[in-house]
Amino acid sequence: MRRKIVIPTVLLLAVLAIGGGLAVTHRGPFERPAPPPAAPPPVPVVAGVVAQHDVPIYLTGVGTVIAFNTVVVHSQIQGQIVSINFTEGQTVHTGDLLAQIDPRPYQAQIDQVTATRDRDQAQLVNAQANFKRYSDLGNKGWATPQLVETQQAQVAQLQAAIKADEALIEAAKVQLAYTKLTSPIDGVVGIRQVDIGNIIHPTDPNGLVVVTQIEPISLIFTLPETDLPQIQQQQEKTKGPLTVLAYSQDDKIKLDEGTLGLVNNQILQTTGSIQLKAEFPNNTHRLWPGELVNARLLLDVRQNGLTVPAAVVQQGAKGPYAYVVNPDSTVAIRPIKVAQISDGQALIDSGLQANEQVVVDGQYKLQPGTHVTILHGQAAQEAAAQDALQAPIP
Repeated sequence: MRRKIVIPTVLLLAVLAIGGGLAVTHRGPFERPAPPPAAPPPVPVVAGVVAQHDVPIYLTGVGTVIAFNTVVVHSQIQGQIVSINFTEGQTVHTGDLLAQIDPRPYQAQIDQVTATRDRDQAQLVNAQANFKRYSDLGNKGWATPQLVETQQAQVAQLQAAIKADEALIEAAKVQLAYTKLTSPIDGVVGIRQVDIGNIIHPTDPNGLVVVTQIEPISLIFTLPETDLPQIQQQQEKTKGPLTVLAYSQDDKIKLDEGTLGLVNNQILQTTGSIQLKAEFPNNTHRLWPGELVNARLLLDVRQNGLTVPAAVVQQGAKGPYAYVVNPDSTVAIRPIKVAQISDGQALIDSGLQANEQVVVDGQYKLQPGTHVTILHGQAAQEAAAQDALQAPIP
């Protein structure tokens, strides 16, 4: 009896176990398997290509334009200005008439000393005739030697007086020439300091006008003293003057191209820098005395150098790096070494290869391994503008 009861119980437990297993392993007809997580969409970026070409190496400094000659036109005599013969800001040449002082008093002085010379010349002619006459009488014994010598001395005296008159005439002519105020150099005149009708004096501190030489012109700029060995090595290598480029303060306009004249003979201890002086032809007058400009000293030309847009270079805790786009459209961080950044282009010493694709804009949204899609044309410009507004301040 007990054996019959145990057997159904075992069968019941087995059925329950099988049913529980089927309940666990099988779902209902309305249940669906959970979908796998969706992959993040690719990040849109602006990309560029690593270019390879000859790249100039510059040393960049800030300098001031200095005129070779600046002259304050002073009068050497006193007189009334009767004419002004220039326009403010006009280009003038050596000897050009700038102003005229009333010449009449000085012309009268010339007339006076000329009349005195003519009188002395007439007296000399008479004295020479008397001397000849007395000399003939003296040779015949009809005139004393003293009388002859007196006449001879009078001739010499009048000859000396005529020489003095000639000197006075020359001095008066010089004074008359000073009535014409002329430009001593080629250059550009500034603001007029004296008007017509005023009396000008040699002691006037401002003079008539300032004339400044514009062509050629010089630029004095500074570089760190650590650049001096490179400059000296390049000078020994080229055996000639190095090229210097002058740019506006915003580096957008090339003002002129000149040559390095000298490296100053001492280092400024207060700033640890060296002074250099360059000369520019300045034919277009873009360089102006006193102007603050950026100077670029062409040190060398890197053959087949690698360049990328300056925006490619990112700064990290371990130094500069760039995002490189892999063939599978993912990005990777690549440490790089930058030689210089100029005109919006970065010269790469190491870390990149020619024709590789690098991310130019949109780096702040990337991580290593992120999938990207590259924008082109108008979309790239809009993305760059949008990123400029949203990018975090470093």
